Amino acid sequence: MKIKMSEKDIKFKIFDLYETENIIINDPGLKNVINLNQKLILKSHGRNTQRFGQTKVNVVERLINRLGVSGHRGKKHKIILGNSSGKYTKNAKIVLGAFKIIEERTKKNPVEVLIRAIENSAPRDEITTIEYGGARYPQAVDVSPLRRLNLAIKHLVHGASERAFGKKKNIKEALAEEIILASEENGESYAIKKKIESEKQADSAR
Repeated sequence: MKIKMSEKDIKFKIFDLYETENIIINDPGLKNVINLNQKLILKSHGRNTQRFGQTKVNVVERLINRLGVSGHRGKKHKIILGNSSGKYTKNAKIVLGAFKIIEERTKKNPVEVLIRAIENSAPRDEITTIEYGGARYPQAVDVSPLRRLNLAIKHLVHGASERAFGKKKNIKEALAEEIILASEENGESYAIKKKIESEKQADSAR
């Protein structure tokens, strides 16, 4: 007698090591955009082109994908790090290595630590430029949930890039350190600094 099992009955772990089932997202604004679906292989093959397709991609996979452009800063394209290139498997190994370091240092599930880091470093306000009477003025605006997640992941990766570029520390250690600092809301975290800077600019533009 054969027993059919649905995908819901099968439980996968991230990298076959870390569970996501019991992780609670505390920030109500990010609950609908942080994807923690259990998957065996964290690779969507780029099939997220539909509306809000990014929300269907696991948050760890999004971190892996962002590592491919860790050296870029806006329109200024800096040197891409040799360690984190566009190779998916190479970037996945960097994230896996960072997760192992996080687990050793914090004795917690590294995926949960990553979620806390994202919650703490996701800015709620930022500024945009409006034109009125031929003059341009900064205007404070609320950040949408999906953009909050995008900015948090980007700043975590850029912070790791800054810590590792031209220094003895490798990218795995730098990424682990940046995620741990952000999860603790430590002021030394690059992502936390960017969040505070963004919210201060928005406050002054109200």
